[in-house]
Amino acid sequence: MGFFDFFKKDKGNTKKSSPAAKWAEAAASKRAQNYDRQEALTELANMGTPEAAEALLRRFTFIIDPSITDQEEKDLAAKGVLAAGRGAVEPIRAFVAKAESVSWPMRLLRELVEEDEYVEELLTWLSKWDTEYAKFIDPKLQILEELQDHTHEKIVPAVLPFVADSNETARLNAVMALLAQKDTKVVEPLVTQLLDEESVRVKNKICEGLMQLGAEIAEERRDEVRKALPERYVVDGSGALKKG
Repeated sequence: MGFFDFFKKDKGNTKKSSPAAKWAEAAASKRAQNYDRQEALTELANMGTPEAAEALLRRFTFIIDPSITDQEEKDLAAKGVLAAGRGAVEPIRAFVAKAESVSWPMRLLRELVEEDEYVEELLTWLSKWDTEYAKFIDPKLQILEELQDHTHEKIVPAVLPFVADSNETARLNAVMALLAQKDTKVVEPLVTQLLDEESVRVKNKICEGLMQLGAEIAEERRDEVRKALPERYVVDGSGALKKG
């Protein structure tokens, strides 16, 4: 290899960094001076690129004091992510795969895509979770809670397994998401869960929802359902669930 060949090779291996790389570290640093971090966030927000969106999303991983400054910085980061348009969708997906909270990603994605695509994306995120015990399940709880505000034909089959989740709040959120669909297909699974459910809070929500749906308990199940009902609820002679 000649002397000039060495420099040609070195030049060829030099990777050009994106404009966002210059500001990414400061924008995502809790320990940075507020001025430096805010300058970085502003520069990134003005770029409107997928690379900038990826860097800005990291600002949602920590909290600073005072809370008003924290909110202002997150609002700025959100504005910058949205400025990337559809280009921010893939960075959001990648962020969610490792995130400890998905509340901000959900809020942002909802602004970027149509309703059907949004719900299907949430269900894709939910599919990464199971119903077994885990110490940290905040994203699962947040997704199930968010689904309560939407109706879609795919929600019922996707959420049904979570009515038997090991976590009480997950079960409650799943029950509420199913009831929000106002679909009679959820009646039998919820009656079955009512028989096995230990949480009074979840039982009450199931009963309240079944009553609002006008569900009729099958005759062969009425006796066992009556035994499982929380206080104030009864099954009358026609199988209707009512408050006693």
